[in-house]
Amino acid sequence: MPRPGPDDIGLLLVDVARGTLLELDAGPAPAVEDIAAGHKVALHAIPKGAPVRKYGEVIGVALADIPAGGHVHVHNLGIGPWEEPTTAPSPTRTLPTGVSPTRDHFLGYRRPDGRAATRNYIVVVPTVNCSATVARMIALRADDRHKGTPGLDGVIALPHDLGCGMAEGTSGDAILRRTLRTYLGHANVAGALLISLGCEVNQPENILGDSTAVETLAIQQLGGTAPTVNTALDRIADLVSHITRTRREPIPLAELTLGLQCGGSDAYSGLTANPTLGVAADLLVAGGGRVVLGETPEIYGAHHLLRDRASTPEAAARIDELIAWWQEYTAANGATLDNNPSRGNRAGGITTIWEKSLGAVLKSGTSPLNDVVGYAEPVTAPGLTFMDTPGYDPVSATGMVAGGANLLAFTTGRGSLFGSRPVPCLKISTTSGLYERMRGDIDFDAGPAMSHTDQVTYGTALFDALVDMASGTESKSEALGFGTEEIVPWRMGAVL
Repeated sequence: MPRPGPDDIGLLLVDVARGTLLELDAGPAPAVEDIAAGHKVALHAIPKGAPVRKYGEVIGVALADIPAGGHVHVHNLGIGPWEEPTTAPSPTRTLPTGVSPTRDHFLGYRRPDGRAATRNYIVVVPTVNCSATVARMIALRADDRHKGTPGLDGVIALPHDLGCGMAEGTSGDAILRRTLRTYLGHANVAGALLISLGCEVNQPENILGDSTAVETLAIQQLGGTAPTVNTALDRIADLVSHITRTRREPIPLAELTLGLQCGGSDAYSGLTANPTLGVAADLLVAGGGRVVLGETPEIYGAHHLLRDRASTPEAAARIDELIAWWQEYTAANGATLDNNPSRGNRAGGITTIWEKSLGAVLKSGTSPLNDVVGYAEPVTAPGLTFMDTPGYDPVSATGMVAGGANLLAFTTGRGSLFGSRPVPCLKISTTSGLYERMRGDIDFDAGPAMSHTDQVTYGTALFDALVDMASGTESKSEALGFGTEEIVPWRMGAVL
């Protein structure tokens, strides 16, 4: 891959009609065709086969000759085999001298074992899809019965569609068990029940091991749905009586773990919301906290930038190993990593996975990469950790919550409705227009943050909003009731 250099394309901030004069590299030139806002225009003539740069990095290869003023998108831009950059990447922008966290603590719940929580939930978790409906019935009745209880954020079910029809001992089986086990033991879970059908592959002891901290109710043993629901309601009443004694207290920022997500990305994601979230992430790391970046398919083409920030050779090598695994995994399933950008991504101006990835990694800020972990594995290192997750938002967020994230931040350019429980999720818009259209769903407008100075200003405000959410401020998705259907463990392997 050629050395990073000046960009070959510009981003249009408004719709442009064919013939409109544009200020390009060589002077004014007409737009060759109608081009929508958020899409790319060639700043000069680009010959077929030449690399095309954005952010100073290659986002693809010209599939045809592209004239100055031409629309650059899927009809004339694609990717080829990955070529390792032969020179160092462009210097990373860092926070200005003197910029530091505005807060040193949040108001959270201190668990008896010392862990810090941002919410107090009772969760009802099915072992298998066959017990998911009963888990929902229990949670709905219990939440209605205990609504308004001081200190209780709610009683929720965390249903999933797995737990049987899969071979024991496989990677998919291990991922499911690890995910459910860590959800049940999450710091934000003040009490939990595990609901089993009784005959499933995913037996309670496979999830809990020798632990007796979580009680299991087996539907077949209790005599069916009605007695299981009634028994569960009695158990939950006991759990609620203990929760009313808990109070929020000051806890150091070092005990926050922030999961970074983006979904429904558009061309502005890498220009506004993601770098703004990167500033907030850097501020949390500066305060001693943990930050988790994931979505491995969405670092492809930008993974060299992340790898170059690795604090150890092992972490750097692990990034390369993950990319190689994903290339093999997608090929084995008749796909490529460039299938990742969705129809909405491309309508919003994103053309290739390399382009999408260069914007996505900006969420992680500028901190060193201190650790790389597998899906739903514990996040323990201070600073930035990368977790191997799919790019599909619910699956990725589920892995981060299972790994210990106690709050999430989610940037969106198209308007994602994602929410999360038992971990609150703050949604950030890439444009002010989106924020105005979806005020009921989006918490923070990063649209004005189009310069590094603005990103620092808005990133500091976003950091404060995240600390406020950790301290109990309700997110828009929480107010709407999102988060009980969004637990989606990574489905791997054959369904038998």
